[in-house]
Amino acid sequence: QVQLVESGGGLVQAGGSLRLSCAASGGTFSNYAMGWFRQAPGKEREFVAWINWSGGTTYYADSVKGRFTISRDNAKNTVYLQMSSLKPEDTADYYCAVPSARRAFKVADTQYDYWGQGTQVTVSS
Repeated sequence: QVQLVESGGGLVQAGGSLRLSCAASGGTFSNYAMGWFRQAPGKEREFVAWINWSGGTTYYADSVKGRFTISRDNAKNTVYLQMSSLKPEDTADYYCAVPSARRAFKVADTQYDYWGQGTQVTVSS
């Protein structure tokens, strides 16, 4: 059983930066890929970024490419999402998750089976 706890959300002005963290426990963190998703009020949850088990391969949604960076520290069992040049449309609850196929690249939230509780990000204009 994997437990995930996100932190680092908050209120930031447009153009600002935030770094989200997701601490994992209860599993072998270095054995699996990780994804970040977000859900804005009244909208469906959407894929943001993915990183492979070693941190050597990443993938981003077009909406965040060039502004967000996903990384991981396997020694700390933690995955990060560095968010820069934030826009009001980035306002959402952000979630980290583990894919059901532990090392697979997946963008559909239905293909992830462990989720954190989320951390709220609000970007003011």
